[in-house]
Amino acid sequence: MTYLKALQKTLKVRFKHPSLLEQALVHSSYANENPTLAPASNERLEFLGDAVLGFVIAEELYKRFPQFSEGEMTRLRSSLVRRDALARTAKDIKLGDYLYLGKGEEASGGRRKLANLAGAIEAIIAAIFLDRGLATARDFILRAADKQLDKVPSQGVEADYKSRLQEIIQSRQQPIPSYQVIEATGPAHQRRFTIEVRVGKNVLGRGSGRSKKAAETEAARSALEEL
Repeated sequence: MTYLKALQKTLKVRFKHPSLLEQALVHSSYANENPTLAPASNERLEFLGDAVLGFVIAEELYKRFPQFSEGEMTRLRSSLVRRDALARTAKDIKLGDYLYLGKGEEASGGRRKLANLAGAIEAIIAAIFLDRGLATARDFILRAADKQLDKVPSQGVEADYKSRLQEIIQSRQQPIPSYQVIEATGPAHQRRFTIEVRVGKNVLGRGSGRSKKAAETEAARSALEEL
């Protein structure tokens, strides 16, 4: 099929069995409405793809960043495999245009929903893994995550708290979080700041540190735990 050939070109993966790729695009709503055309949705592939994605990212973090602790690598892996990040990859390749959706899901904007896009990416990863093996799946995953991985050395693990919080808030169609100093104590050479992160008038989290940057990071971490 022409559209599958176009998608394979975008993915830079040639499938031996294109039917696997096609199944990765089938949303459960379509399978429910068209059981003879699509007897199975992409949900089982999504389950497998999530596991393959987690493994590949964990392996890459372990090899690329020997200076990071277990906890730091865990936080980085979470940021790289979360729904927002996957949906962003899907949007970059216009994956929503290829999805098989039921009528109701189509009408409700299903081609733009983060859950549908992220799930389809995970299903495609599984399809690549089953069709071409782990090496090809790894290549695809690392190409998709390359820009984010390259930012890690300059941004550090802690900076990720603020970016993760901002992405979550924006995905909910809310204003960008703001950080406000509510207290500064101690002499100039031992200053300690307390900062609140807010969305509008709502306080999401509070943090303290010896610099404003450290306090903002702690406030964002606190907000993420609450969310």
